[in-house]
Amino acid sequence: MKLIRWKKGGKTRPGIVLDNQYYDVSALNEDYNESFFETGGLTRLRKFLDDHKKDLNKLEDPVTLDSPIARPSKIVCIGLNYSDHAREVKAQPPAEPIIFLKSTTALCGPFDPIIIPRNSKKTDWEVELAIVMAKKASYITESEALDYIAGYCLHNDVSEREFQMERCGTWDKGKGCDHFAPLGPFLATSDEIADINNLRLWLTVNGKTMQDGTTANLIFNIPFLVSYISQFMTLLPGDLISTGTPAGVGLGMNPPVYLIPGDIVELGIDGLGSSRQTLVAWQPVT
Repeated sequence: MKLIRWKKGGKTRPGIVLDNQYYDVSALNEDYNESFFETGGLTRLRKFLDDHKKDLNKLEDPVTLDSPIARPSKIVCIGLNYSDHAREVKAQPPAEPIIFLKSTTALCGPFDPIIIPRNSKKTDWEVELAIVMAKKASYITESEALDYIAGYCLHNDVSEREFQMERCGTWDKGKGCDHFAPLGPFLATSDEIADINNLRLWLTVNGKTMQDGTTANLIFNIPFLVSYISQFMTLLPGDLISTGTPAGVGLGMNPPVYLIPGDIVELGIDGLGSSRQTLVAWQPVT
């Protein structure tokens, strides 16, 4: 299944993708949140579709998509998880996964704008494969890990490099700004992806290819990451894990290249669709 959440009248509603068409499943009376995943929501959704497939309401264009999952308890990210990316930023590939957290308020829809933070000079892009958890996970083994995954999403781990690397402390300052986690367009359940270890990831800025990699080059693979993280914190249903980015970020260029208002970022992953964000300058709320 491919799950979407869509906006209408100031509210976000659940939906589904069938044969490349968007359909409303508001009659399910559930959001795609922690409770949904924890209580077997995917099974209920499958039954709902079996029972109501013929009378689902097709969504008419234009459809405004939100994040395909509701705000999770946490967004866990992995740094330097592609050896080519580590090399381009002149870092040693890590002996163990580098873990940092991205604020949940950064989460936004796949076609929402990226807001360049106030005083930002070094806003950067990162195409990443994201995992959505299906079950509570604590101290699980690598062999168990795939059973705990609900599915996968496309994620742009937007980063402010000055905040991240030059303002003292951990990376979190440069990772959690508003609109720094565009997610989607949809959540693809695990059965939709034939080989999670062989997916192409790509990203362009203003039509120019910046990143073109594959999950085959992950330093730490998906089962290992889920098991590893669960040794340090409890992962809850609906939690998001972003697995790292391949080479081609602005920080790694000589000289570095960063995003400015009006730039257009497009990105995609095999089987997980594509997204598009326009850069806008921060403005005070009026």
